[in-house]
Amino acid sequence: MKKILLAEDNSMLSLLLKFRLEKEGYELLIAENGKETIALIEEHNPQLILTDIMMPFISGLEVISHVRNKLNDKTPIIVFSASGQEEIVLKAFKLGANDFMSKPFSPNELVNRVKRILV
Repeated sequence: MKKILLAEDNSMLSLLLKFRLEKEGYELLIAENGKETIALIEEHNPQLILTDIMMPFISGLEVISHVRNKLNDKTPIIVFSASGQEEIVLKAFKLGANDFMSKPFSPNELVNRVKRILV
């Protein structure tokens, strides 16, 4: 079973996405902030990381940077941002994000993107 780490501080959205992705047969790990995210990545080595950019303590951008530079890890990363600020999106890609979704997004669209990455 493929493990996905979801880093999202909105618990309603987390639960909705967890439900949707588990229905598709994925195992979900949930982190509510950047610190937890990094700890879970290091402990569980997920096959995919879904992270919000705006999170308490450590931002999604810092999470990407940690995974790519400190851990030297190529795990695919999809970032979400409600801001829709082009600068942040470009920065996320520059740091090594694989895909970007603007909030609000459809859980079905996310499932399709996840399936495409975790073939």
